[in-house]
Amino acid sequence: MTPLRTLRRAWRRLTSMRTALILLFLLAVAAVPGSLLPQRPLNPTQVSSYIAEHGGWGRFLDTLGMFDVFGSVWFAAVYLLLAISLVGCLVPRIRVYARSVARKPLAAPKYLSKLPESARFTSERPADEYASAAREVLGRRWRVERRTETADVLTLSAEKGYSREAGNLVFHVALLASLLLIAIGRLYNYEGSRILVQGKGFCNTVSQYDQWKPGRLAARGDVTPGRFCIDSLDRFTARYSESGEPRTFRADVTYRPDADSATTRTDAITVNHPLRLDGDRVYLINHGFAPSITVRMPDGTTRTSTAPFLPTNNTTYYSEGAFKLQGKPDAKQDVGISGFFAPRPVQTAPGVYASSSPDARDPVLGMFVYTGTINPNGEAESVYALHTAELTKIGAANLRVGQTKTFANGVSVTFDGWRPWASLQVSHDPAQGWLLGAAVAMVLGLGFSLGVRRRRLWIRVTPGSPQRPGSPTVVTVGGLARSDSGNFTHEFAAVVERLHDAGSPALAVADGSHDAVDDLDVVGTRKD
Repeated sequence: MTPLRTLRRAWRRLTSMRTALILLFLLAVAAVPGSLLPQRPLNPTQVSSYIAEHGGWGRFLDTLGMFDVFGSVWFAAVYLLLAISLVGCLVPRIRVYARSVARKPLAAPKYLSKLPESARFTSERPADEYASAAREVLGRRWRVERRTETADVLTLSAEKGYSREAGNLVFHVALLASLLLIAIGRLYNYEGSRILVQGKGFCNTVSQYDQWKPGRLAARGDVTPGRFCIDSLDRFTARYSESGEPRTFRADVTYRPDADSATTRTDAITVNHPLRLDGDRVYLINHGFAPSITVRMPDGTTRTSTAPFLPTNNTTYYSEGAFKLQGKPDAKQDVGISGFFAPRPVQTAPGVYASSSPDARDPVLGMFVYTGTINPNGEAESVYALHTAELTKIGAANLRVGQTKTFANGVSVTFDGWRPWASLQVSHDPAQGWLLGAAVAMVLGLGFSLGVRRRRLWIRVTPGSPQRPGSPTVVTVGGLARSDSGNFTHEFAAVVERLHDAGSPALAVADGSHDAVDDLDVVGTRKD
């Protein structure tokens, strides 16, 4: 076997519909690990914890790319092969369909009585006149071609249901378009998240995001299209049941669709209702608490600070965080505070608190207070954690709102209260509008493919015998369901009844009381 023949055979197998279905099934199976296992692009910390907990098994899954399924080479290979297979399947089918649409309906078979559905009756009208009337009966739903079979015999060839195959093609073309649009969207999309304390705001620029995840071909230095601004998180509301189950989360915001405009708008963002802007969607992802404190520094000055604490327990929202207050340069009088926030505190041991619910009632702020120089090397570090290598611990305390604790070096801390924060995620996908159109096309195409049936109908009109003046015109009708038979027997009977009614001139002036069924003389009927 020559290499060319091998390539041709491989191409035929790749572009067969069977292979396309197998690849589609493999793509669905390949996506399962992406929903069951933590994914590194979404939560790298959880991936690291999973690998540490499962040891060798976790490292083996990481080697296979199971923690970045949608960015792995093998997933991309299946995706690409499926796209190629669909293209190879669709191009010949579209070509065949175009030829079938351009082709006239087939000529009538010689023996219509041998078709699955057939009938014969007589008409008082001349052959030519009846053929015209029959064509009007079929109307626009049928493609009709009139032919002269012999000198006197006329035939009508009719077909309908072409939109069935068209719907099938539209579905598969839309599926292919969806695959391409998803790939394009992943390459050019970006996601940015920002923790926003109530009363604060931000603009849609890279430097103002806490986390920024651009697609492989997305702009790295700035975002497009034009910037928008969330000027203020006016109010965040979280409601819970008595047992601590969440009920509603709502973030009321003031925003500007165009950062260069002074016109502001207001809206409410809830869990399943993002704020939709020009090409961007702003989602409400998470929430938490931001304690506020007043600190008397070692030099006697007073500072106030509000810092968001991150939940370590997503059920009770027990949270941890840090305050970092800078003193005079090179004076080693910075004050660093690391601590926890218990929304509804429960004392588990002397000086140790947990939280029983995320619904904040008489919360406790626990703290460890340090002095010294915070981040002496100026390295990048998390704002939610305090590195204490260059700091000296001067005390600890558990405070409720309004309480003050005094420490060494003249340092005192007052727990002023707390404000809620909300985590907002901005997602941009340039293909989302087109993808919605492709999804609608898939549904419509599938509807036509399942709901429309291919039908063929032939009518042979034979004039009366010249040797018998006044003899009626003989009409023979045959029908064939090209796809599934469905309810074609009843449909065929209804068409034959209308064709029979068109054969009597008297029916043209009837008052509607004529019973056409009684006059129908079905000479021959055959059903499989």
